[in-house]
Amino acid sequence: MEKTIQELNLSDDFLFAKVMADSEICRRVLEKILKVPIRKVESPTTQRTIDLLFEGKGVRLDVYVNDDEGTVYNIEMQCSKKRSLPKRTRYYAGSIDLDLITAGEDYINLKKAYVIFICTFDPFRDGRHIYTFENRCRENLSLSLGDESIKIFLNTRGTLDDVDEEMKEFLAYVENTTDRFAAQAKSPLIRQIHQKVNEVKQNPKMEVEYMTLMQRDRENIELGREEGVKMALDIIRLHLDGKTDQEIAAMLSLRTDYVRQFLVDYENSHG
Repeated sequence: MEKTIQELNLSDDFLFAKVMADSEICRRVLEKILKVPIRKVESPTTQRTIDLLFEGKGVRLDVYVNDDEGTVYNIEMQCSKKRSLPKRTRYYAGSIDLDLITAGEDYINLKKAYVIFICTFDPFRDGRHIYTFENRCRENLSLSLGDESIKIFLNTRGTLDDVDEEMKEFLAYVENTTDRFAAQAKSPLIRQIHQKVNEVKQNPKMEVEYMTLMQRDRENIELGREEGVKMALDIIRLHLDGKTDQEIAAMLSLRTDYVRQFLVDYENSHG
């Protein structure tokens, strides 16, 4: 069931992107996560798309921001468990690197980059509120590779006493973005964020934008269903015409293993 804009939590992409578009809030949240002072951030870009090489897979970033030192931060909200989450951070980091330098440019120009995933589940089942990863030598863990590529996973459902109370409160607020929670919060950061949340929710233009996006999503889902049915019928038709799995894959621009598994499932269900 779809939510109204009034029912959104910070864990919802639309609200998260609108709130983090506020430079000061974005700066303070990054400071809280990284525990380092950040003097200034440039105007955050939300829902930025990085298109890679021809026929490559592009990425759409929830929040993309630079600070006054040139460091790049990509902040993503993750509400569904995916086995590929660590590799997703790898792909995002690589895409950002390709976006940062042009062909032939010296690698020294690559800036320090953080990929930060805020998860409404524990991605590593270790009870932590925060998991920070960087490349280190296996034979000497005190030796960092120094590639300045850092991946951070925040867990709204952590159980360990591994972060301060303000961070715990922020992570709890991500899934409980209500007036009642904000009123009871001790953190000035939560109150500042909640003020922005209310500005977004009470703005008629934001509501229209949100409703438009929901309608577009519904149309895309329906289109996907229609295209899926058509593709299935095309595979079956070509199979009945005597085409091999490889021929069907080539004709429909699909992977051979996908076609093969589809036909196995089809034949089993019509056995």
